[in-house]
Amino acid sequence: MQLVIGNKNYSSWSMRPWVLLTHFGIPFTEVMLRFDTFQEGSRFKTAAAQYSATGKVPVLVEDDGFVTWDTLAIAERLAELAPQHAVWPTDARQRARARSLAATMHSGFGDLRRLCPMNIDAELAAVGRRLLATEPGLKADLARLEALWGPELQRHGGPFLFGPFSAADAFFAPVAMRVTRYGLHLSAPAQAYVQALCDNAAVQAWVAGALAEKDFVAEDEPYRTDPSQPFV
Repeated sequence: MQLVIGNKNYSSWSMRPWVLLTHFGIPFTEVMLRFDTFQEGSRFKTAAAQYSATGKVPVLVEDDGFVTWDTLAIAERLAELAPQHAVWPTDARQRARARSLAATMHSGFGDLRRLCPMNIDAELAAVGRRLLATEPGLKADLARLEALWGPELQRHGGPFLFGPFSAADAFFAPVAMRVTRYGLHLSAPAQAYVQALCDNAAVQAWVAGALAEKDFVAEDEPYRTDPSQPFV
């Protein structure tokens, strides 16, 4: 299989299935399409259109060319392709709850996404302090995360939402990047969960790739570090 992704430093959507595949040791080949702009006719859009009509990443391409796009759909497809792995929790009710959490992340937290775009190689604590002081929507999103995570962490005892790592945790891995880079304040249990995500070997492999990207950017490829002008 191939997983088509964007730059690891910025692409939170790409991070989720990449971490999931890597954590469970599901074989795949990475195909990175570097961001330039999202305008029609850009190199990124032209390349992405070869894999999916959406012109977006990530995209999962199976060996026979069958394509699945959208992060949530890819997670479901991986659960079908690799049933030997507990991509979702094995208990039916826990599985339903995990899917609910992933879908909530998938469609929500607009202020956190907008105000704190993922930028792994940047130290943005000063930006985070300013945002927390001026953006009530960001505080509300953080409180909502606490409300989602808390009951599951307490019920299952951690270190991840349902005990072992699952797709639900992969969906919150980019949140851990935002929390740490922007220095966002969370309660001790939530912070411990963020640290568990950061300590996960697959997440660390993604981070290492993100930090190495500057060495491979061509001179005519922009490498944006200003968080107010994110690629994704």
